Amino acid sequence: MPNESHALAARKRLALVAHDNEKRNLLAWCAANRDELARHELYATGNTGQLIARELELDVHLLRSGPLGGDQQIGSRIVEGGIDLLFFFWDPLEPQPHDPDVRALLRIAVVWNVPIACNRSTADFLITSRLFGEPYLRRVAPALGGQPDEDAVSLA
Repeated sequence: MPNESHALAARKRLALVAHDNEKRNLLAWCAANRDELARHELYATGNTGQLIARELELDVHLLRSGPLGGDQQIGSRIVEGGIDLLFFFWDPLEPQPHDPDVRALLRIAVVWNVPIACNRSTADFLITSRLFGEPYLRRVAPALGGQPDEDAVSLA
């Protein structure tokens, strides 16, 4: 798997996930960015996806609820190259019964070098990046046998 990379098209595949206490926050962010989100392919877990589809009239590929396997479905799609960015508004102050699934999803996104927004500020930075609407070559993290970018800063 050395030097593996994934070519991301201008039309990205976005995963939208939110814990119960963050659903309204994610919905408000999606509403503020509705036109841009409509240009991309959206995937979301259970109730979060239903809420976004119903309230914003966006096409959303609905997966299972997070605690019922939705987090793992998104993780699987990341590994298969089917998710380009993860918007996961999680609640760090509320214990989650499916915390191992949450940790696994965040871990797999980092391992596969997928951009992650865990709060509205980071989501704003991602969606307004010039790279968001352009093709992009995402390199696999060195943890999977990929090599660091040639233009990476040397720490030696």
